[in-house]
Amino acid sequence: MDGRPTSHRVDTVARATPFQRLYEFYRLSGYERRRHEPGVLDFTFGDPHEPPSEAYVEALREATVPQHELWFAYNFGDAKAIDAATESLRRHVGMPFEPADVHLTTGGFAAISTALKIVGDPGDEVLYSLPPWFLYEGLILEAGLVPVKVSIDRDTFDLDLDAIAAAITPRTRIVIVNSPNNPTGRIYPPETLERLAAVLEDASQRNGRRIHLVSDEAYNRIVYDGAHFRSPTEFYPWSFLAYSYGKTLLSPGERIGYLAVPPTMPDREELRAAIEAIQITGGWLFPNASMQYALPKLETLAFDIPLYQRKRDVMVAALREIGYRVSVPEGTFYLFPEAPGGDDAAFAQALDREGVLVLPGTMFETPGFFRICLTATMATIEESLPRFAAAFDRVG
Repeated sequence: MDGRPTSHRVDTVARATPFQRLYEFYRLSGYERRRHEPGVLDFTFGDPHEPPSEAYVEALREATVPQHELWFAYNFGDAKAIDAATESLRRHVGMPFEPADVHLTTGGFAAISTALKIVGDPGDEVLYSLPPWFLYEGLILEAGLVPVKVSIDRDTFDLDLDAIAAAITPRTRIVIVNSPNNPTGRIYPPETLERLAAVLEDASQRNGRRIHLVSDEAYNRIVYDGAHFRSPTEFYPWSFLAYSYGKTLLSPGERIGYLAVPPTMPDREELRAAIEAIQITGGWLFPNASMQYALPKLETLAFDIPLYQRKRDVMVAALREIGYRVSVPEGTFYLFPEAPGGDDAAFAQALDREGVLVLPGTMFETPGFFRICLTATMATIEESLPRFAAAFDRVG
């Protein structure tokens, strides 16, 4: 008799390396208690460190006031919310997306999960680059698919297209690309995206089976130095675009995003009902009705690019002066410096002893680096600099 209390599937998901490390860090390491201790400076996750704006709160408040008896009924996608998201998407990406192809989801998690299940069959391979967002592997395994990992170019933080091409097999069905990238802050340039599209097209023709691209664009509005973000969906028609408002609005606990199918996707009309079916059977992956009603006003709220660019510049300059090796991120609100001494776990512990919390690179399957999240306040950043110097001196 098999006395296992859980299924093989959930055991596989729970044992996934990044998920296990994230769980151990968040739940078992004492982090939840530690980050609230007086004097501890938290640079770990993209949580807000200041109260939300009154405009944000007012938009949510208005959306919870019923205007008719069906205000809180099942809502597959409020028309005004979808129109607002579509107009914004057209403006930011520069492609004529149609409202019928913009599917509101409970954040980026649900958008990516839905895309994986739309085109992936059990046993299909999903390829992505390291360092990744924590939960790609978990979402892939939960969908019954097989994760395949390749490393980026660690000098440029660019995609290693030769490694991607070499990793593609006849079972490859999906490639995930995250730009601007979490945690490196790299925006993949048009030349890279053009070459990636050629790699995917050649492999699809060779295999006799279409490879799809899932473009994770949670940070596509958080770019610096006047950079122009280019979406991978512009270069490869067989693409899905996953977006989350939680990053731009600094409200990851209020779940709303979308999965969008570009107008260049062949036979995209056939996908519309399929996407909705996955959202329903996946556990109602539509945002709460109140979040949908608030979305048109939320779309008018801007991320403070100058402030975060200033945070980035202050932190990068100070770290480099201390002696750290750190690239200048082109987008997102993260830094991904090299860990002095090469042991990222040991160095994260050295910072912890100075009262500074960061995430070691092993959390992203990329040893030798660590991540700093700049959602911390400017005052916190300035207070942290002597501590970063002390940890550097201790390891050196």
